[in-house]
Amino acid sequence: MKYAILEAGGKQYKAVEGSIIDVDLLVVEAGAQVNLDKVLLVVDGPDISVGAPTVKGATVKTEVIGTLKGPKIDVFRYAPKKRIRRKIGHRQQYTQLKVVEIVVE
Repeated sequence: MKYAILEAGGKQYKAVEGSIIDVDLLVVEAGAQVNLDKVLLVVDGPDISVGAPTVKGATVKTEVIGTLKGPKIDVFRYAPKKRIRRKIGHRQQYTQLKVVEIVVE
């Protein structure tokens, strides 16, 4: 099984060919091709390539499926006996990427 560990938006993701990963919002349209080149590790059966800090010549080719929103997180600030109550909600936006190919040169 061929897979790679990559970094996008300061977070690390495991990318397997044909799988779908959700990364932080990228400003691209659906159907566009995105090449992620911050590849930290590539495993291809018994062959393992570890980067220092990245693997030279390794890229992960992906295709943008679309954007989606994560679950709603409610933040409630409360101070007893002071009439301070504030409710704030947040939904993080993500970009769905389909891993097309992992290339190591």
